[in-house]
Amino acid sequence: MFDSFPQGISTHLDRPRYHEEYYRILRSGIGHLNKLERGQHFKERGFSSWEAFAAGRWDEALSLIEERREAYVRQVEEVDRLGVLQRRLRVVEFPVTPYVQWELHVLRLRVEVGDRIRLLDARTITDIEEQCHVPEVVILGDVAMFEVQYDDGNAAGANRYTAPGLIAETSAGFDGLYAQGEEYASFFDREISLLPPPAATP
Repeated sequence: MFDSFPQGISTHLDRPRYHEEYYRILRSGIGHLNKLERGQHFKERGFSSWEAFAAGRWDEALSLIEERREAYVRQVEEVDRLGVLQRRLRVVEFPVTPYVQWELHVLRLRVEVGDRIRLLDARTITDIEEQCHVPEVVILGDVAMFEVQYDDGNAAGANRYTAPGLIAETSAGFDGLYAQGEEYASFFDREISLLPPPAATP
């Protein structure tokens, strides 16, 4: 499904350059934006909810998620205004990691404001991941793809791919997995909502 991706030719962009390119392309007239998330351990320093979660203050972490509502509303309104169909697929491993448990509460707010998010049990794609995990990638129409890079769990830039054939193949892989994914609410209610507070993340 993503057979060509590991051999794809890319250009590395640091974080500021990645953000610049991302927004330039997003606003250039593309029709869709697809985001595939696979990693299970990240850090989101500067987000007060994550800081509380990392310090073991779970109830406070959940209450602080709401502070992002207006920012998420603006993001959804912008892509809608641009005529961009935005979809996100989050792969979830079991047992659920503390980070993903926290993140799925954040994604609940994103869904509330209009984000199209589906969740996918990693155990259902073991055949696809025999050699390597599906890529952590943001696909902007048929123009570019960004494989986000991380340093100690923090976003540190991205690798940019522009080969049309590779973008088409990766987009088709995303479409297949997104169709297989479960609607956010049913997955969250069954697998996440009743979990006890997770351990703090150092």
